[in-house]
Amino acid sequence: MADDNQKTSQNQSSDEVKKEESKKKQESSDSQKPSESSKLETEKLLLSWTAPARPFKRRDRDFWVTVTVITVIIGLILFFAEGFMPVILIISVIFLYYVLSTVEPENIEYKITTWGIKMADKLNPWIDLGRFWFSKRFNDELLVFEAYTLGGRLELVIKPTDKDKIKKVLSKYLLHEQASPSYFDKASNWFTKKLPGMK
Repeated sequence: MADDNQKTSQNQSSDEVKKEESKKKQESSDSQKPSESSKLETEKLLLSWTAPARPFKRRDRDFWVTVTVITVIIGLILFFAEGFMPVILIISVIFLYYVLSTVEPENIEYKITTWGIKMADKLNPWIDLGRFWFSKRFNDELLVFEAYTLGGRLELVIKPTDKDKIKKVLSKYLLHEQASPSYFDKASNWFTKKLPGMK
């Protein structure tokens, strides 16, 4: 019986030694592994500029008269066909457009970094962006991105003098190629041609 107790004690002691050695090896291995933070690339600023937050053009009286007439006609048709709710929706959209066309946008800072595109310090990572190209709306030069998020587009107002520098920097990360117009783009272009003062 004494021999059995001695053997049991030796076995327990041996197991404790093995566990201690395994623990030390694990701690040594963990200390040699680089931390997750060290793996992350430090963000570096590549290019920055300040410009309006969106394209802007103040509308004249003829434009708003045309919009009002079209809104009334469509509103009456929808009122008799669907009721009052679609009319409220149209009025809300027109009011929003009126505000955007009368209140000048503030200037914000745009940044191109090694992490992605920043608009007023809001990051759009490279993984969410596809091709890029340049466009123009009203009197503003635009940098347009194909975006894999809601809306499918990301537009930045740029300075014409920065166009070549922006193209050079972005070409290291994205393809410079204009995407095919979406259904929204086609509808917007058609609407632009029909209303006065939209070009």
